[in-house]
Amino acid sequence: QVQLRESGGGLVQPGGSLRLSCAASGLTFSSKGMGWFRQAPVKEREFVAAISRSGISTGYADSVKGRFTISRDNAGNTVYLQMNSLKPADTSGEYCAASPTEMATTLVDDYESWGQGTQVTVSS
Repeated sequence: QVQLRESGGGLVQPGGSLRLSCAASGLTFSSKGMGWFRQAPVKEREFVAAISRSGISTGYADSVKGRFTISRDNAGNTVYLQMNSLKPADTSGEYCAASPTEMATTLVDDYESWGQGTQVTVSS
């Protein structure tokens, strides 16, 4: 049974930072591309960042490029999202997801497993 568990969300002031973690089990982690998506109430889930199986290739939404960094630890079956210079517009539920594809992808439908999400709230 595949399980993805996000952690590290919370309340942070604008300009602050958070580091999200996603612990994976029940899958061959190194064979999965991994991604982070976010979703606010009544909005569709949108791409944030993705990383290839090896961690060599990464991709980011334009809205977070230069502020967020995705990384992975295949030995520890964990993917991370370092979130810096946070803005109120970043407020959302953050979800990690696993894809069978090698390369990073922005498409929700390319991911087969999802975590429950962790809330990120940016407010002063």
